[in-house]
Amino acid sequence: MLDYALIERSTASRLKNMEVHFKPGTESRLRELASQSGRPTDDLVEDPMAPYLVEVAEVRSLLDTRYDDIKSGRVKTVDGEAFFQSLRQREDDLIKQRPSK
Repeated sequence: MLDYALIERSTASRLKNMEVHFKPGTESRLRELASQSGRPTDDLVEDPMAPYLVEVAEVRSLLDTRYDDIKSGRVKTVDGEAFFQSLRQREDDLIKQRPSK
């Protein structure tokens, strides 16, 4: 088990200690990579996690906004089956318009 300090980004950075549990094989590979690279395991975990967490927060915000738009009536939902049927029809129409070789 490895302990990592992950930085929570907001208006001011705050350091929070967090315990992350890895499967034994993953932990072994992480320790090996840290040894080979000379970098602490904390950095090897945080480097990919920080941008990932920012992206997850952005997606969550986008989904919340879209949900609010639907609930308020600003955006109307589309029937999925009807949409794909119209897409297939447009594709068929385009194929028919192609000149024969």
